[in-house]
Amino acid sequence: MGYSFNSFYELIGHQGERQKRKTALFVDEEKITYGDILKRADAVAAFLAAQGVQKGDRVALFLRNSPEFVYTIFAASKLGAVVVPINTFLKEEELSYILEDSGSSVLVTSMIHEQVVKASSAEALCRFIVWEGDASVQQDAQHYSFDEAVSCAQRVASDTGRLEDTAVIFYTSGTTGKPKGAMLSHQNIFSNSVSGIRHIDVKPKDRGIVFLPMFHSFTFSIGIMLPLYAGASIVIIKSIQPFSNIFKQTLMKRVTIFFGVPDVYSALSKAKLPWYFMWFNNLRAFISGAAPLQPKTLDAMAEKFRRAKLLEGYGLSEASPAVCMNTLQKQKAGSVGTALAGYEMKVVDENLMELPRGEIGDIIVKGDNVMQGYLNRPEATAETVINGWLLTGDMGYIDEEGYLFIVDRKKDLIISKGINIYPREIEEVIDRFEGIGASAVIGIADEKSGEIPVAYVELEESVEKVDEAVLKGYLREHLANFKVPKHIHVIEALPKNATGKVLKRALKEQLREGAHQ
Repeated sequence: MGYSFNSFYELIGHQGERQKRKTALFVDEEKITYGDILKRADAVAAFLAAQGVQKGDRVALFLRNSPEFVYTIFAASKLGAVVVPINTFLKEEELSYILEDSGSSVLVTSMIHEQVVKASSAEALCRFIVWEGDASVQQDAQHYSFDEAVSCAQRVASDTGRLEDTAVIFYTSGTTGKPKGAMLSHQNIFSNSVSGIRHIDVKPKDRGIVFLPMFHSFTFSIGIMLPLYAGASIVIIKSIQPFSNIFKQTLMKRVTIFFGVPDVYSALSKAKLPWYFMWFNNLRAFISGAAPLQPKTLDAMAEKFRRAKLLEGYGLSEASPAVCMNTLQKQKAGSVGTALAGYEMKVVDENLMELPRGEIGDIIVKGDNVMQGYLNRPEATAETVINGWLLTGDMGYIDEEGYLFIVDRKKDLIISKGINIYPREIEEVIDRFEGIGASAVIGIADEKSGEIPVAYVELEESVEKVDEAVLKGYLREHLANFKVPKHIHVIEALPKNATGKVLKRALKEQLREGAHQ
């Protein structure tokens, strides 16, 4: 694949000169041009350099959605530094762990996160902290306001390095053990930009909307870097409260590409939107990632939005993150689409031998999107990337047209009396039952069977209860008896991460602690 730029900073330098006056970011009533981003990124880079930041240093971002997040990405790139976006839902111990593990020497954070930051080890681990927002924090040799950084009048030379240099480190959600830092190069991220632009035909006139957390790899790569690479515009939503503001901004700012997750599309499919929104919106594509879409959501969205296509995709942080996506020309229900341009996907057996089309096996991926490796974890890297192929840990099959169907996470597989049970298959049936908002199926140890499936369900807001006997009867109609969950627990809300992915590990921990008995 060919790339127009060697680094994030080269990208913004090019766009900042070529289309200096074009609005790149819409934030509330403010319009920020490409020229503005370049100017402010230069100022922040000079400020960071004045405080001793050098090539290879790690700059941690514990920031809310904001233009400052964007400026810092490009400022760090100008110096050849590496950004480490951190989940702002984390607590002080988790923040401290990532700062220490990544070796971050600088933290750029928001005042709304002051309590967590102050309770963490950030002050001990980082040389200095930069605060975005209304700065009531004591400013001294270790604490600065972002306003001071963006107002820096000095200049610093660019030291952006090569396309292959590490640009960003994303910490995985840590489904097993502590989170691991996936190291991604400029090339890794740009491969998603180039392939994504081709796949959904992004033009400079397009406008995307970013309300999902910017620290997430999906938002960072597809929501921010892709539109900027294409010379398009982004509408930034700082907070999802009130939720109606997302629709208001979508209409008022003439958004054409909507980046969301299944929970958002589920809510959108049920929302009573005013007639003028449905009539006057400019939407042409909805992009969904981070978690599987329910078939009923796909159907409801297709019925509601006749002019826009909902394209479900698949990816993981280790793949920058996008791997494949349904196309504008053809969408298959239940499929996450075809490989993006330049990438290869295979379904293989335990010996990494490719399986025939339609057979279930392990999904592996190859291409410029595959990470450089896990930070400080050569053994984990060697187990995950073999001969350039990324072992995703997901299971699925590819049909005759090259469309990938995810069956389940390999680690979520339930083996009962030697028979494989895929929780996702059960969840899809449960989710079709009237009144069910979402479900999660896990395996628990059983003396006779080895493992048995147990289901957790979250009800739709308007529903108070479901009849377990009726639900089990429904499941028996659609599933083999050995797949029907032995227990069904109705809980107020399934534990989820910031992008709506159900945390099955949390359910298993609750079960071990005696909950839901």
